[in-house]
Amino acid sequence: MSEENRFSDDGKIHDKQRLKELQALPLERKMQITQTRLIEWYTAWDGKCYVSFSGGKDSTVLADQAAKVCKMLGYKLILWFSDTGLEYPEIKLTVQSMGKYLEDKYGIEVETVIDYPKDKDGKRITFRRVIEEYGYPLISKEVADNVYRARRGSKNAIDRMNGLNPDGSISSFKKTNIKYKYLLNAPFEISNKCCNEMKKKPSKAFEKRTGYKAIVGTMAVESAYRKTGWLLTGCNAFDTPRPMSQPMAFWTEQDVFQYIVENNIPISPIYGEIIKNNNGKWVTTGCERTGCMYCGFGIQCDKSPTRFEKLKETHPKIYEYCMKPWDEGGLGLDEVLNYINVKH
Repeated sequence: MSEENRFSDDGKIHDKQRLKELQALPLERKMQITQTRLIEWYTAWDGKCYVSFSGGKDSTVLADQAAKVCKMLGYKLILWFSDTGLEYPEIKLTVQSMGKYLEDKYGIEVETVIDYPKDKDGKRITFRRVIEEYGYPLISKEVADNVYRARRGSKNAIDRMNGLNPDGSISSFKKTNIKYKYLLNAPFEISNKCCNEMKKKPSKAFEKRTGYKAIVGTMAVESAYRKTGWLLTGCNAFDTPRPMSQPMAFWTEQDVFQYIVENNIPISPIYGEIIKNNNGKWVTTGCERTGCMYCGFGIQCDKSPTRFEKLKETHPKIYEYCMKPWDEGGLGLDEVLNYINVKH
């Protein structure tokens, strides 16, 4: 097998070994493969594609790469952003400025589309409303979903929270859920519905309205769920009910940092500076993650200071709103974080 075939994501072979090989490639080779996947995607849909742009570092790198392909193929670049009301103010500024930056850099037409999560009546959905209807996003999407369904009598979810297989035997994979069983007695609701309501539904509505196909900046290293997604379809999922491209799926966070530094890509100031730590790894001096400010997914893995301790320092008014009791108009996160014993 030639090196080209061995190390390319050809859309046919997707296994753990292939993923490891791709992840171990130098950045320059990864960029070539990603560009190829993007060319295939844009060509297949005659340019009717859009970049799901969050304003974070990963989607900023993706937008830059997509802009190169749009210049090559003569297409307009569409950046789509769901304004959930949960983003850092600095992220929104990046969303507003990125289109002009890419237009000037590559001499292409860029359209930035800013959408909002809406209900069936066209009324804007807020995070407070999602909490009220479904519950807080905590620990992980899987754990939150299990808690939500177990509280409603799902035997499958109850078994999962007890670390059991459907036949009642102990599952080595599911036993990690046992330590979160206490959440079943929490004095507040918990669910994984937030992302679906605030981001997935608006993006699906945009696709239905325009016929455009999504390009996302997700990477397999981010979660078991995303790794499984690549193993099923590779970078370009043409034949799924909802076609989607994830051309950076085999990249790592270190690749993203390297790309930004070497190509002098502007990213949101919320990250601070990108520097190398004592171990030679790229890190940021500001926020490590810039997703939804109020999100509790992965909170148990935060090192000190936690995301909410940082929020208290950088955005005190937003922090105050987060922690304010629910019946006083806030989000009630002080009670929630105390319950799960997270410093804030």
